[in-house]
Amino acid sequence: MVAGEPSGDLLGAHLIAALKERRPGLRFGGIGGPRMQALGFEASYPMDKLAVRGYIEVLRHLREIVEIRKQLTGRILADPPNLFVGIDAPDFNLGLEERLKRAGVPTVHYVSPSIWAWRAWRMRKIARSVTHVLALFPFEASLYEKAGIPVTYVGHPLADLIPLMNDKEEARAQLRLPKGKRVIALLPGSRKSELHYMAETFVKTARRLHEEIHDVHFVCPTASRETRDLFEAALRYHAGGELPVTLLFGHSHEALAAADLALVASGTATLEAALLKTPMVIAYRMSPLTAALMWRMRRLPYVGLPNILAGEFLVPEFLQDKATPGALSAALLDLMQDAESQRRQVEKFREIHVSLRQNAAEKAADAVLALLDGGHA
Repeated sequence: MVAGEPSGDLLGAHLIAALKERRPGLRFGGIGGPRMQALGFEASYPMDKLAVRGYIEVLRHLREIVEIRKQLTGRILADPPNLFVGIDAPDFNLGLEERLKRAGVPTVHYVSPSIWAWRAWRMRKIARSVTHVLALFPFEASLYEKAGIPVTYVGHPLADLIPLMNDKEEARAQLRLPKGKRVIALLPGSRKSELHYMAETFVKTARRLHEEIHDVHFVCPTASRETRDLFEAALRYHAGGELPVTLLFGHSHEALAAADLALVASGTATLEAALLKTPMVIAYRMSPLTAALMWRMRRLPYVGLPNILAGEFLVPEFLQDKATPGALSAALLDLMQDAESQRRQVEKFREIHVSLRQNAAEKAADAVLALLDGGHA
């Protein structure tokens, strides 16, 4: 198995747990994070080596990433497993899966690449590389069926993990947040490359908002020591250490459950916020060249998962040059004062949650075991 970032580590851990429940003797190895390793996964390389987003950002680390894939491919082919599962990270995993499939190793890709958003030509590469796709979203299955690629819609494990109803006061008490304050969650990304582009923007946005509303408190869950260090540096430099903020290691679910509103970097965290029914504003910044390349290839007018799943601009999005502290703080202030917009977001988030709640880990495990046993998922 190969997972390249915290969201993939979570998916991998749920799948490992479901598989072990059915087949206790299974062994797992490759690249995975702390959640997978806690279940006995043998990690050959640190997961954060793959946690880079954007074309230009990947180019900076390309030599190291290519070398890791080359070494890992050699290890796997020297002692072939019964099955390979690539969890997201398509730029790394699809090439690896293509080599393994040619060598006779069945390959599963868990989390469809965003063929519906951009790079539709990737479908041909997926067909060459993958024995079976495990899709998280309902509209993806029909795309693969039309292309003749075996697929199983499993739903999203986060939708199973997160309860349909959450207790905001309990979450605030658990995080020891001050009482009587409006709480805003800041999620500027889980990768160092994301913090490089967004930490300053998020801190400046929070500072502007605090100047407008004094009874506000911010909470920011960080994914790693490196991302926390980057955010703390932005706080020191751009907020003078005077911003009322609680920094956390992990605990993004609790932070979002406790928050009245959230400012979230586009990615899995936006889905997490939607499942926790937290009204939000979406922002994203990356290198200008990466943004220009992705903009030319995208097929939908929005990039945030809640908007893609809703099929409309439900959540305000601010990308690249539009993601300024002034624009973001104004959007958060508008949302804070607009009860109808908050209600509409929450109502649609509930619909999305129900549609994605499919007992995903068990469905994924069933599909994987069918392939392990030599049949079809």
